Amino acid sequence: MISDPKGCVLEGKLSEEGGETVIRVEYFVIAIAYFGLALGYLPGLRMNRASIALVSAGLLISLKVLTLRQAWDAIDSQTIVFLLSSMIVNASLAQAGFFQIVIARLLSLTRSPFGLMVMLTVGSGILSALVLNDTIALIFTPLILDLTSALGLNPIPYLLAMAGATNIGSVATLSGNPQNILIGSFSKISYLDFARSLIPISIVGLIIQIGLIWLLYPEVRSTTPLEGFSSPKPRIYKPLLIKTVIITGALFIAFILGFPLAESALFAASLLLISRRIKPDRLLQPIDWNLLVMFSGLFILTQATQQLNLTAPLTRAIDTPEKLLGITAILSNLVSNVPAVLLIHPLIQQSDTQSWLRLAASSTLAGNLTIFGSVANLIMIEAAARLGYRLSFLEHLRFGLPLTLITLFITYLWIQ
Repeated sequence: MISDPKGCVLEGKLSEEGGETVIRVEYFVIAIAYFGLALGYLPGLRMNRASIALVSAGLLISLKVLTLRQAWDAIDSQTIVFLLSSMIVNASLAQAGFFQIVIARLLSLTRSPFGLMVMLTVGSGILSALVLNDTIALIFTPLILDLTSALGLNPIPYLLAMAGATNIGSVATLSGNPQNILIGSFSKISYLDFARSLIPISIVGLIIQIGLIWLLYPEVRSTTPLEGFSSPKPRIYKPLLIKTVIITGALFIAFILGFPLAESALFAASLLLISRRIKPDRLLQPIDWNLLVMFSGLFILTQATQQLNLTAPLTRAIDTPEKLLGITAILSNLVSNVPAVLLIHPLIQQSDTQSWLRLAASSTLAGNLTIFGSVANLIMIEAAARLGYRLSFLEHLRFGLPLTLITLFITYLWIQ
């Protein structure tokens, strides 16, 4: 506790002398943190979401909102371990050439603009259900740009197909995206039960997306084979490919059989790091350390928000299925889907499986609403811009708004 020369007391708050207005510093820190998370940066500062989350956590600990011990305990180790291990598995699959093989096989099935769009939608959706969806966006985006440039096609509808499918496809499983990993840790829903409930929404959503792109972009409707179409030749590292496919297959069997998700993923990642041929850097460098730091900071920020009882107004706002879907979708586009899930999860009982499923579906499907709704969208837009193709906010909204509203309505009808 510190006193200023005029006798006003400062203890984690600022008082207005002679008045009743009290502005707590910790409230200001939390407000600025979520503002920065929504923008992805803070004006005038070179900060990203990871540094914003970490700095806000440090300030809240300094202001005694949480002790260092409480902050450490707030970090969900299951989520961090599962996310880190999944990234190592994904990096190993990428290094081995697995994704290149899948892409080449998909493109060998079609030669027409419409067929290409369908294959990209289906392939992106299925792969995003199996591995983290951001990985698929990173790998598919440059390939789509190269392929459409060689064929003289407008890349925008194909990029939209990929980005939308990575969001819709990742709804299906607990390993599909970071917010699902969080929900799996909080809810304790089994991998198989989660998939059984949400796979139908993914399938229907992908079909709707194909129809929507067909409607919005007449140039993709052609089923006439394109001249000069050739599938990219994959670069394969066979020993690593065999090892990784076997271990990854065993990992998914473990998930289906009900083994603990984090422990199973960590064991698989550990086996992949044991190698005489591959340098550890090849598997550790692709890890998104920023994402892991952001998660850790967000856990602490959310705990502080709960400690100050700032989530209480949300209790009534999500007391019906339609409100939960709507509020989650809005928050996911304001502050991003992971912070939205962290804000809402304390208000849901662990046994309320239906609400957890609604939270998972709505936080992910809302990623298609705007260009800022998901990392896959940002990856796609930045890559296209580097080659001179501009996807405006309104053009994406023309595709994302109907797709999001329809898929959320299907979610409302399906999860009862």
